[in-house]
Amino acid sequence: MPMSHLERLPLEVNRKFNITGVVQGVGFRPFIYQLADRYHLNGFIVNTTAGVNIELEGKKSAIEAFTEAFHRELPPLVRIDTLSSEDTQYVGYTNFQILQSNTANQKSTLVSPDIAICKNCLQEMHDPTNRRHAYPFINCTNCGPRYSIIETLPYDRPNTSMHSFMMCKACQKEYMDPLDRRFHAQPISCPDCGPTLKLLDPKGNVLIKGNDTIKLTADAIKKGSIVAVKGLGGFHLICDSTNTNTVDELRKRKQRPLKPFAVMFPDIESLKASTDISLREAELITSKEKAIVIVPKRKESLLSPLVAPGLDRIGVFLPYTPLHHLLLEEVNVPLVATSANHSDDPIIQNSVELLEKLGFVVDLILDHDRDILNANDDSVLQMVGDEKITLRMSRGYAPKSMKLPFKSEKKILAVGANQKNSIALIFDNTLIMSPYIGDLNSLEAFEYFERTLHTFKRFYDFEPDVIVYDKHPEYMTTKWAKQLQKNHPNLQAIEVQHHYAHLLAVMGEHHMDGKVLGFAFDGTGYGDDGTIWGGEVMIADHQNYERIVTISPFRLLGGEKAIKEPRRSALSLLFETYTLDEIHALKLPLLQQFSKEEVNILHTVWEKGMNAPLCSSMGRLFDAVASFADIVHLSSFEGESGLVMEQYVDESITDIFHFEIENGMINLQSMVESMVQMEDRQRIVSTFFNTVVEIIFQIAQKHPTLPLLFSGGVFQNKVLVEKIIRRCKKENRNYYFQNDTAINDGGIAGGQAWHALHYYSTQNA
Repeated sequence: MPMSHLERLPLEVNRKFNITGVVQGVGFRPFIYQLADRYHLNGFIVNTTAGVNIELEGKKSAIEAFTEAFHRELPPLVRIDTLSSEDTQYVGYTNFQILQSNTANQKSTLVSPDIAICKNCLQEMHDPTNRRHAYPFINCTNCGPRYSIIETLPYDRPNTSMHSFMMCKACQKEYMDPLDRRFHAQPISCPDCGPTLKLLDPKGNVLIKGNDTIKLTADAIKKGSIVAVKGLGGFHLICDSTNTNTVDELRKRKQRPLKPFAVMFPDIESLKASTDISLREAELITSKEKAIVIVPKRKESLLSPLVAPGLDRIGVFLPYTPLHHLLLEEVNVPLVATSANHSDDPIIQNSVELLEKLGFVVDLILDHDRDILNANDDSVLQMVGDEKITLRMSRGYAPKSMKLPFKSEKKILAVGANQKNSIALIFDNTLIMSPYIGDLNSLEAFEYFERTLHTFKRFYDFEPDVIVYDKHPEYMTTKWAKQLQKNHPNLQAIEVQHHYAHLLAVMGEHHMDGKVLGFAFDGTGYGDDGTIWGGEVMIADHQNYERIVTISPFRLLGGEKAIKEPRRSALSLLFETYTLDEIHALKLPLLQQFSKEEVNILHTVWEKGMNAPLCSSMGRLFDAVASFADIVHLSSFEGESGLVMEQYVDESITDIFHFEIENGMINLQSMVESMVQMEDRQRIVSTFFNTVVEIIFQIAQKHPTLPLLFSGGVFQNKVLVEKIIRRCKKENRNYYFQNDTAINDGGIAGGQAWHALHYYSTQNA
């Protein structure tokens, strides 16, 4: 039996601990209380805006035992970044207390991401004798909403969207008991005092409230309805993934003809019945973050072929809220669960906005009255060999904080790119990246960018000394940053070239020093010469870069129109290689996409460079090859060309297109001539992938001592990355991809911030 506080031995030592990291809202204080009770120590613990302070008094041996147990038994959501301790003057505490939070100092404690429901809460939810049986908002200090409900720090209930729900006596007792799993679980509630479900029709009328809404919603889904369901960070559009008619109807209503849908499975067993997953993929799928993971799908499964048309892979995930679990248990089939938004816009977080924007898409809305303060889309990952590649960093993983190798003298704000935007902050020795925001192509999307920025400024009382942005003069983030600097002349500003920022993001994630050989392959990015870059090879370090190789420039016919029409990139490469008469004589499926008059007009556009900017983009080259191979001529979603081309790769084909690298230019003419002569799609695609890898390693062989870095949207391509990894291992080269931050433009802000950190450290050296 533990000794009571009054029976404890005489106090001998007072030791203070200052701790920073993810230590609030994650069960840290009750963990410390229980350890102090175990080792008969007095004193206190208190949350501050910087982290947590602990003061212990007791026998020195007991404090040492406490410290050992502390490191050995940390709760699963806790992350310690810094820990300092010192022995100070004895005070004479008579017990151990959890004190009220101290908000006097600068805010720097870290906001925890939203976390999927834990096993203990699931067990209680399924226990008919438990007072939270079938309760769709069950949570504890080890799970549930965090970032999505926080207004400001510290993470206490009055600073969350739970402030309007007064705890009942039973919840209050749990909340105040340091030995309870729900001690200071800020979203704590139960059926007597918590949020309430409601089912709405497409006009916003309330059809029913309470837990009966789950059964009615499930019945409607079984009959073919499309339902918007409120999750942790926003709404999903949900329907029966086994019902082809319903999936087809969702595609029509959402105007999403081909882009694959993610599927939420009831459990890992049903997921395995429709997919072929590796052990590592299973670990990601069942982790506490519950991200969407792209995995191979089985040819024979219950899923409708319209879920991921023409693809051999599918995005899958498991339910991560109690509401999801209850709904899936009622439906008992896998559900299409796609973000409720217009293409590339932020996920919708309240039913009023959903009715306004997507009321015509849904038959019902399953809503509740716990407000989502900070929208947060699902994270998306894939495994390529042993490498985890992050395609979207959001719920479960973001906000993401990284401890820096040294303290920054400046407060740095990096505003990222225009596509797949996220932002990054640096203060003290911490870098924080926001969740995925989205493409900033609309007023609504940019307003969300500004709201997210203000949220993080409010979290940390953050006002930047430095702002970092992309070189592209037309990016909304660039225009915004320049206007901010104009309004605040003391604000320092740095612009960072897009592809250099990609490479810096890899360096920052892996805390790399020295020079690297970086391959930045993506769709578009503004180059130093005013053209569109995207197939760039650089020797780089923290401060500078040298562009040593690029793709020989070709024109984008129609500018941005070419991004959605791969046939235009292919036609442009024909213009670079053949005369107009020679082109008309060719018998290519590509040319059947245009009338003779259209080819003539576009040739004039190409000759005169009218709305036909030069580009060196690997992403557009992938588009062109997809069109040459008669696979994709018109794209319905970003990255479609590369994704569909993966289906045509034959590993037994080892051919390589002839190419030349002269004066830092990768000449494509021989490649185009060879593709024109080929008819077999598999041979064209397989040879192209082999050629891209060969280009990379011909360049790499000239720089044998440099580590190889890979970043940019093209490296979302699983086949390409697999081939690169195999070659790196064969040639014993050190290589680095981003694993925990987005490899596409979602990682740009991190690279921008990393550059500014080192720039000012050099200035102050």
